[in-house]
Parts: sequence; structure tokens; C-alpha cells
Amino acid sequence: ETVKVQMRPDQVIASFSANPTGGLPRQWYPMVIFRNKKQTQYQLVTDQGKTVLHAFAAAATSGLMQHVDLDPSIQPWLSWDWKIGNLVRISDNERHITEDSPARIILGFDGDKDMLPFSDQIMFETARVFTGYDFPYATLMYIWDKNAPVGTIMPSNRSGRIKMLVVANGADSVGEWRGFTRNIVEDFERAYGEKPGKLIGVGVLTDTDNIGETVETWYGDIHLRQARD
Repeated sequence: ETVKVQMRPDQVIASFSANPTGGLPRQWYPMVIFRNKKQTQYQLVTDQGKTVLHAFAAAATSGLMQHVDLDPSIQPWLSWDWKIGNLVRISDNERHITEDSPARIILGFDGDKDMLPFSDQIMFETARVFTGYDFPYATLMYIWDKNAPVGTIMPSNRSGRIKMLVVANGADSVGEWRGFTRNIVEDFERAYGEKPGKLIGVGVLTDTDNIGETVETWYGDIHLRQARD
């Protein structure tokens, strides 16, 4: 169910801290893309006196997603924080067989799929048949990567309609809370060469299904703002 929201200067799109611990955040649902693989475990927990979302992946992959309906040109500044519990030794998102990350913030954008090449339209239809999901016109992921420099934009090995932007790498603040602020309109234009449509989905994804390792990550509240802090 899409969450209709009124625009205001600070839109909390993932208020994990306002939820009770022990379950999943309200209005968020599991995003299971590969039904034949183990799923990442998500649960609201207390960390440093605040409720946050904890992810645990042991050779597993799945995410959590919330439907939204937002104009990114009005509130372009996305801020969040995460904490990575440990390094993943062989993660490399530029290679298909090692395309995993302990921390990802996922943004799904609307657009006219009929204007895309036929190969992309076939990919969307095939993905819908196999997963049961209608994938967005374009997806932008903010990720941790072991090797790529911060600022690197790379396409997913699974689809050119998924672009990944590295915001942290290596042993960057492992075991510590780290905050990020990004202009999602500017980042989308860098990644796709066009202006973004409506923001229709926000998610998190911790996955280690390709490399087979175990990792845990904590996610804090996610905000959209009209102006940068």
C-alpha cells in the first residue's frame, strides 16, 4: 500500500526510533527477490538507547521496503546513518559473483518504462514473473563497497536500471555509527543522465548470498529534507 504523505521541510520516511522493539517497522514489508535463497533477518532493536533496525545476513539476501509517493525536487536531501558490524572480506560490487554489501539504502523512482529499450522492458517483465514484484523505472542504491572509491557509480550486474553509488568503503568506521547526507536529485542525474521522476519506494538491503559470509548492520532513521543540514 502506497503511503500518501504531505510535503513538509523534514519528512521522516523511516522512523525506526518511533517503533517498539522486537518486530518490523510499521508500513515496511519484506522484499524477497530470490525465493530459493536464505533471507536476511531484520528486527527492531535498541542500540545506545534508541530503536534502530538490525540486519543479520548469513549467506542470505532480502530487504525491507516502504512504498512512498514523493517529489524529490521538493525534498532532495536524504540523510541517514548506519553501523556495520564487521568487514566482508571479498565483496566486490563490480563483479557478478561477489556483488554483495553489508549496507544499502535503496531508492526506487517512477518513470515511463515504454520509453526504455525493448531489452529493459523484457527484463522488467521477466523479473515480475519470477519475483512477483513490479520493479521501478530506475533504482538508485547507496552502498558500502570493499574496494571502490567513495563517489564511484556502477551499474548492477543484474540490470542497467539499477545504479549503485559508493558512500563508504573498506574499514571506513566499521563498528561505529556513521551519518550520510546526499542530494538524491543530483545523484540520480549523475547516474542516469536525466531528472528523476517521483520517489516511489525506499528500502534497505543487507546481503551476503554471493560471497557466503556473515555480517550484521544497524540502520537509523531515514529523512528527506528541503535543505541540507
